[in-house]
Amino acid sequence: MRYDLQIIASWIEPDSRVLDLGCGEGELLSFLKKEKRVSGTGIESSEAKVTKCIENGVQVLQGDITEEVHDYPDNAFDYVILSQTLQQVLEPDLLIKELLRVGKKIIVSFPNFSYWSIRLQILFFGYAPKNRQLPYEWYNTPNIRIITIKDFRRFVKETGCKVIREVDINTHSDNLQGNIINFLPNLRATYGIFMVSRRNNGES
Repeated sequence: MRYDLQIIASWIEPDSRVLDLGCGEGELLSFLKKEKRVSGTGIESSEAKVTKCIENGVQVLQGDITEEVHDYPDNAFDYVILSQTLQQVLEPDLLIKELLRVGKKIIVSFPNFSYWSIRLQILFFGYAPKNRQLPYEWYNTPNIRIITIKDFRRFVKETGCKVIREVDINTHSDNLQGNIINFLPNLRATYGIFMVSRRNNGES
């Protein structure tokens, strides 16, 4: 699996209820089902990827994640996973609020747009940046939001949530391997991974 998915999988407790939004071909859910006995379901918009999920034995619903999530009751899941998808969502604040309704904890990963090479590309060349994590041109990118690790930390505080866990990483070898960045992650990490929950009454 991708390195960020390996970290996410390590955070999931056995026998949990998991919802994976934008689940792709179901690689993560298939792994969690086999290794941690989770009860999992995914939502994916691509018909081809939904077919792959079914072939992999993953329960999946084809549809728009921002719409389909409304159909679930409160606290239906122990974990809701939103991996490398938040930057493609039209109204991420409303989606996060809804995910915290249906899930006790949400796990979010996203490319860090303040990575040092991105900063240098804009500074010296003046073009929309491209790298291994962001390989698109400005006109065909699915990413409609620019998120940095610092931005997301502030967003969590402003929305009345709390960060339970955070790991910032660099990836290489087609994102299958990587390392954890502890020093200056907003500058040196290619991805941020967060576990977030609602703040209990009285918590500051």
